[in-house]
Amino acid sequence: MPFLILLGVAALVALIFGPQWWVKAQMRRHGTEREDFPGTGSELAEHLLEQAGLSDVKVERTDAGDHYDPIDRVVRLSPDVHDGRSVTAVAVAAHEVGHAVQHRDGDSLFLARIRMAEAAQKLEIGAAILFATAPLVLAFVRSPAIAVLQIAVALLLLGSRLAMHLVTLPMEFDASFGKALPVLSKGGYLHENDVPAARSVLRAAALTYVASALVTLLDLTRIIRVLR
Repeated sequence: MPFLILLGVAALVALIFGPQWWVKAQMRRHGTEREDFPGTGSELAEHLLEQAGLSDVKVERTDAGDHYDPIDRVVRLSPDVHDGRSVTAVAVAAHEVGHAVQHRDGDSLFLARIRMAEAAQKLEIGAAILFATAPLVLAFVRSPAIAVLQIAVALLLLGSRLAMHLVTLPMEFDASFGKALPVLSKGGYLHENDVPAARSVLRAAALTYVASALVTLLDLTRIIRVLR
């Protein structure tokens, strides 16, 4: 029995943290600087944005991770991607430009992601308030049923994060394989023998949100276990 428990814990840890490890490993593996590349990730992003008719979208350097900001209309790239000349830098930059293209085209999943992200922030604040006030409600109202209902509603609100990540997954795969990869492979921005490496990086970029969704699910199960 202890062996089965340990095996189950190991499997859970691998399920949750395995994708994160794999994503980072792929980024590092293909992050070697290449002198034969004509430009950096930021320069490629600016070029692709111009080609897509999105010259009003800016490219900035950030320490907050690679992402496209639909509110400020900015592609933000981490230092290694912004200043790098590697397969990882090129692929990630193209991936983020893919999100800008989704925004331009009014992609339904992308627009849903924006709405859900805004709503999720408000819902998480509401959930935090419900969790914080549940002991007070129990102490003053002396009704366990109301406190349990309050906690149940808070858990549902926190579940909005998981729903947001699930919606994000197909959007991320589209940014990688529906937008970035065709441009990189057909546009001559990569050598033919670099395309498989770019495909691996783009897959890793898309699966980043799988790891986020799994961690979100773990957070919810922890809360439920504590409350039982």
